Amino acid sequence: MVYGVGQSGVNAHRFVEGIKLFNSAEFFEAHEVLEDVWRAAPAEDKKFLQGLIQAAVAFHHHSTGNAVGARSLLARARRNLSGSSNEFRGIDLKALLESLARWQSALEDGQPVPPLPRI
Repeated sequence: MVYGVGQSGVNAHRFVEGIKLFNSAEFFEAHEVLEDVWRAAPAEDKKFLQGLIQAAVAFHHHSTGNAVGARSLLARARRNLSGSSNEFRGIDLKALLESLARWQSALEDGQPVPPLPRI
């Protein structure tokens, strides 16, 4: 099911827009859009959305050279996303969490980072 069922189509549209921005490596913009969705989301979706937002901000920090901020937010994103099942709102969380873990490990070890995750 698409996120936003039972809510206005605007929220579902904005969620998809945020995911597309994330997948295009427009992380700051993705964070802005997903934050709008988070504000209007039902309580059961807030932690999941917060994790996506934190991942987007982590990659934005990385793109601006803020490795400390990136590592910190990747850890927080992983905690918030790990509370859900392997799939949530059409997103393969298992694959996303594995990618975030690889990124966090590379940053902590000073190694080259893997390819950016796609949702």
